[in-house]
Amino acid sequence: MAAKPLYRISFLNQGKVYEMYARGVSQGGMFGFVEVDGMEFGKRTSLVVDPGEEKIKSEFSGVRRTYIPLHCVLRIDEVEKRGVSKISTAEEGNVTQFPAPVYAPGGAGSD
Repeated sequence: MAAKPLYRISFLNQGKVYEMYARGVSQGGMFGFVEVDGMEFGKRTSLVVDPGEEKIKSEFSGVRRTYIPLHCVLRIDEVEKRGVSKISTAEEGNVTQFPAPVYAPGGAGSD
């Protein structure tokens, strides 16, 4: 029997880019959302702990399934092996990404 596929999901959340791995990605039952389940994180088998992966792991601890708004998804790839899940800052340049984040961190535009 073939192994269940593994997906790398990249999405925007509050001005940051989240990259995580999961076994299940589907359209889901809620319109406009991508359903992600079977999230996989690294095992703590060594003394070296990656703080970036620990942050995303603690944020999703106890979460069985999450729903990501469709307009926040940047990319979904089917991969052969799991990499490191991480949260990074969305880089800004002179070209605006599409989709642009709905949430503007730091109160930009609010007076």
